[in-house]
Amino acid sequence: MKTFTLPGTEIVVPNVVLGVMRIPDKTDDEVRELVRTARDAGIDFFDHADVYGNELHGCERRFAEAMQLSPSERAELTIQTKAGIVREGPYFDFSYEHIIESVEGSLAALDTDYIDILLLHRPDALVEPEEVAKAFDELEAAGKVRAFGVSNHTPRQIDLLKKYVRQPIVANQLQLSITHAPIIAQGASANMLAESQSISLDGGGIVDYCRLNDITVQAWSPFQAGFFTGVFLDSPEYLELNAVIDRLAAAYDVPPIAIATAWITRHPANMQVVLGTTSPERVAGAAQGSDIPLTRAEWYELFRAAGHIVP
Repeated sequence: MKTFTLPGTEIVVPNVVLGVMRIPDKTDDEVRELVRTARDAGIDFFDHADVYGNELHGCERRFAEAMQLSPSERAELTIQTKAGIVREGPYFDFSYEHIIESVEGSLAALDTDYIDILLLHRPDALVEPEEVAKAFDELEAAGKVRAFGVSNHTPRQIDLLKKYVRQPIVANQLQLSITHAPIIAQGASANMLAESQSISLDGGGIVDYCRLNDITVQAWSPFQAGFFTGVFLDSPEYLELNAVIDRLAAAYDVPPIAIATAWITRHPANMQVVLGTTSPERVAGAAQGSDIPLTRAEWYELFRAAGHIVP
């Protein structure tokens, strides 16, 4: 498993992360098997959010109840969670009060004294960055949060936060897969008037912006064809892509899901892949893509087979 020090922190992280939003109805044994499989594969980074689960903080609580981590075991893990979505609305809330309340709830649910990384979960159109800064300062000073980031933010939204927030923004969690790749595909066809791929949907080069500002891109839904439209692996709608994936999987002697992972981890932005599966077999298979050295030709072949334009 490839690891690196998360820029702006002293936290060493793997480039494959296990998201646990789908564990609320899993038994203790099933949760422990999933985590054990991840740990055996080198994944010691777990992604949560306050809104994941059947009730607020549900997945965080389920994780803690199943794992029963001792302080030393907790110290071996990187635990990330998110705040900002009010699902009963639904709406977004980056107010000082909401961020503090959410983190206190996450700490209690996770049965931990600190969160390694806190992300603001999707942009709040009514954000008052001074309030975000106040919350971050208080949480950092109290030792309750070690590092801070965002999710689904554009370059200008991050710049607005950075005008007030003292702490570095260390991560931006964005949807990315071979088939859902506008944050990469746009740059490959920039200024091509007749092609919709050339239209920027992210406020102007979010991947390059993150690289320039030492912000780690965390790719969520790495196997989804679109916005929760089903996976592309083995899908009859992506026959050409799966033919290329299967050929490369055979060449590298790994399962196809590892090639889908490797397409993201091969990118020089040093991205993290956030897995959403609860299948131990799929976790183990995806982890094998952590450091597969896809060549440029192979990476672009997958890109083209997914339907993207290479001018």
